[in-house]
Amino acid sequence: MARERQGIDMALGTPGYPETSVDIIGAANDAIRAGKNQYVFPPGHLQLREHIAATLPVPTDPETELTVTVGGTEALFLALHALIDPGDEVVLLDPGYEQFRSTIAFAGGVPRHVPLHAPDWRFDPDELAAAFNSRTRVVLLNSPGNPTGRVLTRQELGWIAELAERWDATVICDEVYSSFVFDGREQTSIAEVPGLAERSVLVGSLSKSYAISGWRLGFLRADATRTTAMRRVQELTTNGAPGPLQLAVGLAAGSADLRAASGEMSRRRDFALEIFTGMGMKISPPEGGCFLLADISPLTGGRTDGRAFTLELLDATGVVVVPAAPSFADPVRGAQYVRIAFNRQFELLHEVERRVRGFRPSGQ
Repeated sequence: MARERQGIDMALGTPGYPETSVDIIGAANDAIRAGKNQYVFPPGHLQLREHIAATLPVPTDPETELTVTVGGTEALFLALHALIDPGDEVVLLDPGYEQFRSTIAFAGGVPRHVPLHAPDWRFDPDELAAAFNSRTRVVLLNSPGNPTGRVLTRQELGWIAELAERWDATVICDEVYSSFVFDGREQTSIAEVPGLAERSVLVGSLSKSYAISGWRLGFLRADATRTTAMRRVQELTTNGAPGPLQLAVGLAAGSADLRAASGEMSRRRDFALEIFTGMGMKISPPEGGCFLLADISPLTGGRTDGRAFTLELLDATGVVVVPAAPSFADPVRGAQYVRIAFNRQFELLHEVERRVRGFRPSGQ
């Protein structure tokens, strides 16, 4: 339906901004033409691991503590399969990235959800503590969060560290949006938090930061013992990410100005907020990432069918957003929300503004 209407995709996180660096593209072409087209060491090309290590906030041994993966998706898969057995429990925040629950289930784990409360999407420390027990093996986080845009504070991470130590749990944090944090906030990596350095797994991705989502390059940062376990799982799955693309990023990624990209992303966030709050949606400004989590109920007169709303918006304007209900453990709780991506070029955002101007759902 979106293709038939020449729809504008404001749903997926595929970057429309920033643009892929010409230096990285050129380095990939050079690597392929130079014959660098065969298998590399499964944990990743050393030059790329050294580059990633240099970008992290704590000293990291690229030989024993870093593993290149086929995107952040494989990184999450490897971490969970290495760290939990069937029946083990995984504590996670709700709402969150919908793939978390499916990957936990695939590994045989049992999710224990801790609600994030609107409008600012913070958790209650008592509710967090109540989710832990003797079966807890992993805490799974995402900061900045998808779809909420929440950036976990150092204090919140400290609470989590205390509980993880008390219950001997490993903390996995998906930090794929860490390059995009707004309004002067501090992005604290779990690797920096006292008590977590030796019991944490950092999941990272180059997809959003360098606008190369189709290259499928992610990574895992963990202590040597956990790294060894995750690499064993990798040997039984993909056995490594594409060699020439790894080499290209290792050689050329240093030319990308991620600080400038974060500032530009903040401007796009502000414009997207202006567009969609102007329609009547209620949105808490995201602190990081590339998504708005928008409450449509003020616009729809209290109706909370996100799927029906997205179809009506598409039919009337050709603008594509997605229901956010799949991001919630209880889809009913998420029925009044839609997710909107704002990592787009300004000319596209201006076209969205033109199309949605004056839109009113049926019955309003």
